[in-house]
Amino acid sequence: MLPRLIKRQTPSKAWILLSPVLAIVLTLLASVVLFWVMGVSPLSALHAFFIEPVSSVYGLTELMVKATPLILIGVALSLGFRAGVWNIGAEGQLILGGICGGAVALFFYEKTGFYIIPLILLAGALGGMFWAGIVAFLRTRFNANEILTSLMLSYVAGLLLNFLVHGALRDPEGMNFPESRLFSDSALLPILLEDTRLHIGVIIALIVVILGWVLLSRTLLGYQIKVMGDAPAAAEHAGFSQSKIVWITLLIGGGIAGLAGAIEVSGPIGQLLPSISPGYGFTAIIVAFVGRLHPLGALLAALLLALSYLGGEAAQISLKLPVAVTGVFQGLLLFFLLASDVLINYKLQLSGHARTKQAKSGGVY
Repeated sequence: MLPRLIKRQTPSKAWILLSPVLAIVLTLLASVVLFWVMGVSPLSALHAFFIEPVSSVYGLTELMVKATPLILIGVALSLGFRAGVWNIGAEGQLILGGICGGAVALFFYEKTGFYIIPLILLAGALGGMFWAGIVAFLRTRFNANEILTSLMLSYVAGLLLNFLVHGALRDPEGMNFPESRLFSDSALLPILLEDTRLHIGVIIALIVVILGWVLLSRTLLGYQIKVMGDAPAAAEHAGFSQSKIVWITLLIGGGIAGLAGAIEVSGPIGQLLPSISPGYGFTAIIVAFVGRLHPLGALLAALLLALSYLGGEAAQISLKLPVAVTGVFQGLLLFFLLASDVLINYKLQLSGHARTKQAKSGGVY
């Protein structure tokens, strides 16, 4: 007898909210097994992964630095996913934002002024919007799948960054290393806490969370986004424009992702390098889903995923674990979350049991 999935008429609202917690618990249990198989003490590994990185003030500030781009992009993707617009290319939009913001920083290299940082952030947001606008145009004009186009453009953005740091934006005094000049002090984000890397990008991320919550819960546009994602037929009947929602969500998402890129290059990095992101744009997809596609949830999920980055680095140093452990943890978390969501919306039923019920009721299976 083979099991089959039967859609539940009324999924449990409580489990919808609790499923991320369940996914985290299952991920931790699976991690214990993984560490044991690798010959590492599970308690030592969990301590190195989740406790050691945040056992000091500096560690807590580093957590916020790592979480900033994840918060920004997680909120951005949540808006699009709520509307059924699957922007998988936030990584490329982040890179374009970093390129544009970095280009402005280098243009004003020998100048000072309060206006430089706002221009960097604006350029980053516009760069991300432009890259996402390509996806929106292809979707609305040619009905191209935004999953494929946004993903492929991410690789194009990475190659463009690599080309520029080897060419036009390379440091003329950098001994031919593929990197730009170090940004001037006027192009670096102000530090909030002395002797740390905590910068004002954290405040910007929290503002974006609040604005995202207001947009979804207090505006007509937010209502249209939710209806378009939950009931497309009802949205069309009500006169909501699908093309408009596609453009708006992609431009907002791309703009925020580009802003995150500009914050990264003018914050903790301080220059353009061949790689300015360890995969924040892809990790933010997990952030959005763990956060249940809600801005406040994305904030909490971003802190968890940021901890996984710091924990992976700490475990690599103290326990000699491979850096890939971070990716495994994130993958397990997404797997268990999606599995939980399947069981929330569907129930397992044996085929033989279904046939027996049909036979008893006199129906045809």
